[in-house]
Amino acid sequence: MTKASNAPLDDNAIRSILVVGGGSAGWMTAAALCNALPKGCQITLVESEAIGTVGVGEATIPPIRTFNTMLGIDEREFVRETQGTFKLGIEFVGWGRQDSRYFHPFGPHGKPFDIRDVHQLWLQARSEGDAGEFDTLSMAWNLAREGRFTIPGSDPRNVMSTFDYAFHFDAGRYARYLRGYSEQRGVTRVEGKIGDVALDGETGFVTHVTMEDGRELSADLFIDCSGFRGLLIEGALKAGYEDWTHWLPCDRAVAMPCTHGGEFTPYTRSTAREAGWQWRIPLQHRIGNGYVYCSKFIDDDGALETLRANLDGEPLADPNLLRFTTGMRRKFWDRNVIAIGLSSGFMEPLESTSLHLIQAGISKLLALFPDRDFDPMVRDEYNYIARTEFERIRDFLVLHYKLTERDDSELWRYCRDMEIPDTLAFKIEHFRRYGRHIARDMDLFGPPSWHAVHIGQGNVPERFDPVAGYRDQPAGEWLGKLRAAMTAEAAKQPTHQQFIDRHCKAPPV
Repeated sequence: MTKASNAPLDDNAIRSILVVGGGSAGWMTAAALCNALPKGCQITLVESEAIGTVGVGEATIPPIRTFNTMLGIDEREFVRETQGTFKLGIEFVGWGRQDSRYFHPFGPHGKPFDIRDVHQLWLQARSEGDAGEFDTLSMAWNLAREGRFTIPGSDPRNVMSTFDYAFHFDAGRYARYLRGYSEQRGVTRVEGKIGDVALDGETGFVTHVTMEDGRELSADLFIDCSGFRGLLIEGALKAGYEDWTHWLPCDRAVAMPCTHGGEFTPYTRSTAREAGWQWRIPLQHRIGNGYVYCSKFIDDDGALETLRANLDGEPLADPNLLRFTTGMRRKFWDRNVIAIGLSSGFMEPLESTSLHLIQAGISKLLALFPDRDFDPMVRDEYNYIARTEFERIRDFLVLHYKLTERDDSELWRYCRDMEIPDTLAFKIEHFRRYGRHIARDMDLFGPPSWHAVHIGQGNVPERFDPVAGYRDQPAGEWLGKLRAAMTAEAAKQPTHQQFIDRHCKAPPV
């Protein structure tokens, strides 16, 4: 049996951490830290009930399951406590053309056949006259379109192993759930507003924050989870911000929950509107809705009117108006402050990456955890990785806007014609010519995700893999068998509602 280590902490070890701000970012960070640092480090979180949180980040991507597992959270309990539901991907409506729709699934399309990806077989079959839709080669979509859900299988020979899943949940309830988790493990919560941030006169490091009531909270390491304002990273340290609105022009959102009105889908829906797009996120107790839009092309009243006209049911709360600038901090880690969450930058929730970027920041912090020397080499590596991750996600989001064929409104004409990052332009052109995705380091979204958006929005390659010319296998015949197997398996599964009722139904609100 391996004995537990009783090695003492190094004299230069971080002994205290102050998390500034609550919400999802603050409590995810606190929970991860108290789990990873069970002794020798005091973790404190300061937040004010008088300061609201954005609280609309209700859709996630599969890595959130890894985060919850790391914390030892029981999945079914978590779903019950957060009024959660399951998510197999995102349906995009009206993005390529006004009358178009496609599905971005979690998991690949089909199973690779021999050495060729399934999308290459689809391209070959298409050239041979097979008009089958690309979406129908996704197990996730076969389940989603029938409103069904189950946990993926483990047998790699079965199509039921070819999909993944994430969650929709109430972000406020998730934060409260993690608060309970953290406080049980020794995290101290301090209520109140911060009035001032003190810096060391020689190093420029943050030494302490002063509350409005005069209390001082000091720490070795400060985590800025204060939201858009970036109280420490920007307000005190002036880290700077890189604005990306020339590529992602939406700068406002209005959110409003409503009652259920019919479909209980195991997926998110993103519907393109005249000046932006609308999200629809089904939870157990309500539907989350919001309209992300560009204020140059529609005013706030017009956006709210559009959202109200496209709700499933009756509104359950007053509208919540958000203003933002898409982009990122020039420094995510500056001196002894690390920005996590909205304080580090903002990506519109088109591909549900908001909570993932929190998770990614936490993962980097734990992988590159400092001591009180705060070695610049460690800090610089953190910043390099963070910047690269943001830029890769940015390119994937810009892809959705750039590939539009719409010309019915000013926003879509602007997006269709705008200049884009060279890194993205190369990927688009390479896929158009050869049907191949050119991967880069730290791409969050893998080839299946890029294939879904490219093909779904009309960037269909001019040719299929030349290797196919050396083979006699008819692509359409094999794909037909794959579709039939997926359709048959999907029909056997419980509906989304049935699965929740059996395993993780939340108590009535």
